[in-house]
Amino acid sequence: MAAENSSLAIIFSVLVLVMASSLPQPISGQNCGCKGLCCSKWGYCGTGNDYCGSGCREGPCYSSGGGGGGGGGVAGIVSDAFFNGIANQAGSGCAGKRFYTRSAFLNAVKSYPGFGTTGSVDVAKREIAAFFAHVTHETGHFCYIEEINGASRNYCDRSNTQYPCVPGKGYYGRGPLQISWNYNYGAAGKSIGFNGLNNPEIVAQNNVISFKTGLWFWMNNCHSKITSGLGFGATIKAINGNLECNGANPATVSARVGYYVAYCRQLGVDPGPNLRC
Repeated sequence: MAAENSSLAIIFSVLVLVMASSLPQPISGQNCGCKGLCCSKWGYCGTGNDYCGSGCREGPCYSSGGGGGGGGGVAGIVSDAFFNGIANQAGSGCAGKRFYTRSAFLNAVKSYPGFGTTGSVDVAKREIAAFFAHVTHETGHFCYIEEINGASRNYCDRSNTQYPCVPGKGYYGRGPLQISWNYNYGAAGKSIGFNGLNNPEIVAQNNVISFKTGLWFWMNNCHSKITSGLGFGATIKAINGNLECNGANPATVSARVGYYVAYCRQLGVDPGPNLRC
């Protein structure tokens, strides 16, 4: 009986080993670096909710709650190399040289979880490429914090009674998208949490608030256009339409399009249709 039991035990152990070896084995974590795909909370690359949903660590995650240093999926696309590739083209004497930083941008993105996470991987990359194309054009590769000679220009719409101009304050272009006009400063400040009418200067002093104003304008005026497939040209029209579109200034339109196409190429995505406004 003892010998029989021993034989049965050996047979059972062999069966267990055979069954275990036939089961799918976990693949070692890839530590992200998924090249356009999402990196799941377990470290695997792929698409869909299991990879891009809750706990997504890098890539075009569905929410901003993933890892990667803040900004979730955006952080995986806007790498140090991508951001610095733009900023490093600014001259050493530029005011924005050390003002605009990737960390400030990613900090600001936390307040706008829909940015760079809406739709497919390609849509997310196009939105990010489009945003930075306009930022590059508006700031001269992150050189300018304030509009050149902006203080000499009148950006006060006195017909806007909701956000009336404060005497002595200038609502000229500041920040990554050069937010202008009293009604934009007032509305952005109300949304973000600063006094835009009485303290517009903070947009050129606090780099996180500065990026938030750019993202605020983008999400309210450009986000739906690029994510719905209207094309990059629709974002040009939203930002500076009357001054550039319909033949008003084809050179600046071409400059914006050039940056956009270049950034799409860097991010490995087709720029899509309707590039010009």
